[in-house]
Amino acid sequence: MPSPTMTTTARERLTQTINHIEPDRLCVDFGAGGQTGIGAGSVRRLRKVLIPGADDRVRIIEPFQMLGEVDPQLQDALHLDVIGIPTPSDMLGLSGPCDQSFTMCDGTVAKMPSDFRSRIDPDGNTYAYPQGDESVAPSVVMPRGGYFFDATDRQLPFEKEDLDPADHFGDFGLLSEEDLEYYHQKVGHAHNQTERGIYVTIGGLGFGDIALVPATWRKETPGIRNVEQWFMSPLIRPGFVHAIFEKQLEIGLKNIDLLANTLGDKVQVAFITGTDFGTQNSLFISKESYREFFKPYHKVVCDKIHAVTNWKTFIHSCGAIIDLIPDFIEAGFDILNPVQCSATGMDPQQLKREFGKEIVFWGGGVDTQQTLPFGTPEEVYREVRERIDIFAPGGGFVFNSIHNVQSDVPTPNLLAMFRALNDARNLDFPEITSAFQ
Repeated sequence: MPSPTMTTTARERLTQTINHIEPDRLCVDFGAGGQTGIGAGSVRRLRKVLIPGADDRVRIIEPFQMLGEVDPQLQDALHLDVIGIPTPSDMLGLSGPCDQSFTMCDGTVAKMPSDFRSRIDPDGNTYAYPQGDESVAPSVVMPRGGYFFDATDRQLPFEKEDLDPADHFGDFGLLSEEDLEYYHQKVGHAHNQTERGIYVTIGGLGFGDIALVPATWRKETPGIRNVEQWFMSPLIRPGFVHAIFEKQLEIGLKNIDLLANTLGDKVQVAFITGTDFGTQNSLFISKESYREFFKPYHKVVCDKIHAVTNWKTFIHSCGAIIDLIPDFIEAGFDILNPVQCSATGMDPQQLKREFGKEIVFWGGGVDTQQTLPFGTPEEVYREVRERIDIFAPGGGFVFNSIHNVQSDVPTPNLLAMFRALNDARNLDFPEITSAFQ
């Protein structure tokens, strides 16, 4: 274990942590991935407190969830250890520069991609279009007073005998030369210009991810796009699901090779899948169904990445999934997120005791359903310190909240979370301390 006085870069800190070595201080991420981010409203208020004179507008890095950019100034202010590289286009199929203003319900002025297009209906709901194409049906809707978008139901009528797995093949594709140049430039800049660890999102490997099934970035959506229909598909049309996953795997393995050749050892963490397998109280599917429909594909992907890179593989799955964690480990996943300790059976002490030497916990730092949005600052502070005390010893813990921090979290609670982090890391940050008081 490194000495507390040892100089360690953020990248070294992340590398030690994900290899189950306790670093000089706690490793912290906010904003590296689409499941570890901060809503635009909360980003705006953090910047206002911590960065005097900062631009009041917030660049949106993922418009579906309205996640704000945790920019380099804020990364420095919060002493973050990880920088994220998203996919070349986002959940709406947009890739333009963020130079278009969009005012949220709390007054936050978000800087949206230039190709973002939306309309507001008479009830105040905001609809947005895939790839900014207003000639097709909108793919997402933000309810009046809401802070993020939901997928619309664009399920086309179908007869079961007419279903074709190829209808889903357009959901994922081989990376283009332009895509690879994007990754090369982004990762190269992060590697050469910062000392932070690098987390890259690999698209197209989220087998059965319900957030991806509606294909919010596609203009047309043949196949099974309705959430209920998709959840029934493994039971009533298993061959259809396997055919989709087999093609997805074929393309995904080629993309892994392309990215490995392009990025080499500059990356520490690769986000693979965000498919949720748990509800608040139980699994979505049985262990047997996971082993039939998902684990074989997950294992091939993880084995491939471990064979051609030194990257650690990252799985996101919400809910009461403790019974699947041994299978995730056997499939080859190195990192688990968001570690939903509020779900049934997800006791943090049990998780650390039973699995802490085999899988890295990336999340679990504070409850984003109750404590962070609705607790007192003192309750937030206490829960953060308790979770650190449980998960951090021995390494294998990257602090993050349980899924994204939402836009409407009270400012005192945000500051209480970061004050607790700074106290745990023995960092002096007068701006947070004075604001918290």
